[in-house]
Amino acid sequence: MDDNRMGDFLRACRAALRPHDVGMPSHGTRRVAGLRREEVAVLAGVNADYYTRLEQGRERNPSPQVIDALSQALHLDEDARAHLYRLAGAAPAERLSPRRTERVSPALRQLMDGYPNTPAFVMNRTLDLLAVNALAQALYSAFTPADNLARMTFLDPAGPTFHTVWTWAAQAIVANLREATGFEPDSPRLRELVGTLTEHSADFARLWQSHSVRGKTQGAKHFLHPDVGPLTLTYQAFDVREAPGQQLVIYHAEPGSPSAHSLHLLGSLHATRRQDRSQHTADQPTRPGNPHR
Repeated sequence: MDDNRMGDFLRACRAALRPHDVGMPSHGTRRVAGLRREEVAVLAGVNADYYTRLEQGRERNPSPQVIDALSQALHLDEDARAHLYRLAGAAPAERLSPRRTERVSPALRQLMDGYPNTPAFVMNRTLDLLAVNALAQALYSAFTPADNLARMTFLDPAGPTFHTVWTWAAQAIVANLREATGFEPDSPRLRELVGTLTEHSADFARLWQSHSVRGKTQGAKHFLHPDVGPLTLTYQAFDVREAPGQQLVIYHAEPGSPSAHSLHLLGSLHATRRQDRSQHTADQPTRPGNPHR
């Protein structure tokens, strides 16, 4: 990934704005997309040469006051502002051991299983699915395997059909991963995932260059499940306090809606199939040397 992450982020944010977006007049022929560096410097109240050094990576430690001024000048929302803080090293980046990051506590698994009528899963910052309950497993049964939301969206053949608004889903996934670079810029798993997605998906490579940042909190999702058809679900994401970097995500259908009925049907189908597989396994003859326990 980029060595000048803060500079690249500032440049992308600057390119996304036009003079009229910030109440500035536009004079002459513009050779760059968006605002000029000098214009951002004026808006933020900093020296133009200093801002240039920030973009070029020759200055990497702006003060919190400068970060706030740039955030306001570039019209950054809270997620993007927090991301800029992390890129500037003004907020402590968490360094978690892979073992701790991947482990989902038994108590949390038990809590998820206590939601039999709604999909629930735990994921890390690289969007790996660390644990799923039965209905989440049924929801993502179209994917082989259901292992990582980014890989499933961009590289699995089921992705474009499953996400009925695929463009929006793809943009959200990329923005989630961009946020992860601020928390764990040296993560081998994140580097590997971004490299694989960039190599095999032109759509991902294009969206990755936008430097959009977004955390997962709440929203609506639109799916087309091969077994039950359209599903419109809302979700809530909760940080797992005992395991920083993990999030518990819970989907919900509006009570009495067609999606609620379809979700109930999906759960029944999944339970029936699991029961049939268990019965089939139990009916298999015992092989010599492998007695039942």
